[in-house]
Amino acid sequence: MARLTHVDRGGRTRMVDVGQKPETTRRAVARALVKLPEEVFRLVRQNAIAKGDVLTVAQIAGIQTGKKASEWIPLCHPIPLDKIDVRLSLDEPRHCVTIEAEAATRAATGVEMEAMVAAAAAALTVYDMCKGTDRSITVEEIGLVSKSGGKSGTWKRSGEEAAQQPDDKPPQPMSREPRGATARKMAGKKTRRPARQPR
Repeated sequence: MARLTHVDRGGRTRMVDVGQKPETTRRAVARALVKLPEEVFRLVRQNAIAKGDVLTVAQIAGIQTGKKASEWIPLCHPIPLDKIDVRLSLDEPRHCVTIEAEAATRAATGVEMEAMVAAAAAALTVYDMCKGTDRSITVEEIGLVSKSGGKSGTWKRSGEEAAQQPDDKPPQPMSREPRGATARKMAGKKTRRPARQPR
């Protein structure tokens, strides 16, 4: 049986010493799913949630929190990130917000937790932004999609390759109307200020 690296011979919890490990390029992608009631999904799609722009705020929250993964997870090493990207898309058939977070670094340890924390924080932010409309929202399926680099090499969740085939396309981002766009359309032409009369 493999030895637990975060527990010493005396059974005490510890943070693993990675000082002697070589620095390599490492990447990780994590995914989270937020299930919305139909009416909440409609409001998010129309950018009409009273608290603000749900997807933009959640994206920023994911990026900010991914950079602080070591403050969330006790035995996670603080590492410099070269990249952290959080993408959100609307899945119409399932009334879901799909979140994918990607992290990259050149370090002696991996970035799986940075990607996972970013996805989780973005998902929780979607809930926070929408809870005033309906509290039955659920956060589901937070998990690692893939990782590369380091001693263990490349890993990909089973089924991910099949999900990327042309005949089975993943959910595509949906265009949203900017806040207030509907009202501007109804107003018709822009109102011009009257020309200033000479005195």
